[in-house]
Amino acid sequence: MNKKNVLSVKNLNKIYNSKDSNSINALNNLNLDVKEGEIFGLLGPNGAGKTTFINILAGTVIKTSGEVNVWGFSLDKNPRQIKASIGIVPQEVVLDPFFSPRKLLELQAGLYGVKKKERITDSILKLVSLDKQANSYARSLSGGMKRRLLIAKALVHQPPIIFLDEPTAGVDVELRKNLWENVKSLNKQGVTIILTTHYLEEAEEMCDRIGILNKGNLVALDSTKNLLNKILTKKVTFKVNKKIEIKDNELDSLKIISNKENEICISYEKSKVNIEEVINLVKKTNVQIYDISTDDGDLEDVFLLLTKN
Repeated sequence: MNKKNVLSVKNLNKIYNSKDSNSINALNNLNLDVKEGEIFGLLGPNGAGKTTFINILAGTVIKTSGEVNVWGFSLDKNPRQIKASIGIVPQEVVLDPFFSPRKLLELQAGLYGVKKKERITDSILKLVSLDKQANSYARSLSGGMKRRLLIAKALVHQPPIIFLDEPTAGVDVELRKNLWENVKSLNKQGVTIILTTHYLEEAEEMCDRIGILNKGNLVALDSTKNLLNKILTKKVTFKVNKKIEIKDNELDSLKIISNKENEICISYEKSKVNIEEVINLVKKTNVQIYDISTDDGDLEDVFLLLTKN
């Protein structure tokens, strides 16, 4: 089944001109499509253009050129429809401390012109696990609850796309897991999620596809799996009963990373050697192998590989 594009971006440019210095290309000919129902990760170091991109969609930054379509609506012709199709969860937690979550969501729904009888305030509060705090003051909520309240605010007009801008920046591990559960459950209900992050393990865990931005350029766009497969080098560690004599390049591309009394760590390129050959090489030295562990590179490696140049 072919999923349709919910977001389509063609040749999007944003140039910031300043009088005294050179102009800055915050986004440089950006082309990408996001499909309905996916969790799409936009990664990149600070200043890569992620927030500029979100702000263009939110209507707070005006693009220099290019086309943006959301659900088939054009940003040039139907900015209001685009606003209605997107819910944005900002990085900064800014909430009025004297409103309760229920009151905040009701106000937000009013701003979006959602009629009283069409509001789903209670089900949104349930969805982000704030039903028990529905009537407490926002100032009495914990950090994690405030984050979830921001997600709830972005959902009042039931947009098909949610943008999470660095959702777990400065958030502890426990809370991060909790937020992910929430995001995954939203996604299961058919909401398309686009998240910007610089936590690579987050993107690896969550995203179906990933785009990597660097200095306004899209340097990679692929499924998470394919990006991880781009890493050629694999590491393998053997726990053994005595020291082994093996030299670099006994197999093509083989390198000895460390060689201790009871453990040897070897790296090799997946395209040139398979793991069986490495195991056989170690076996030939007449040692007993107690344990083998392998380590494929992670997104961090892909990231460095792509943003180096």
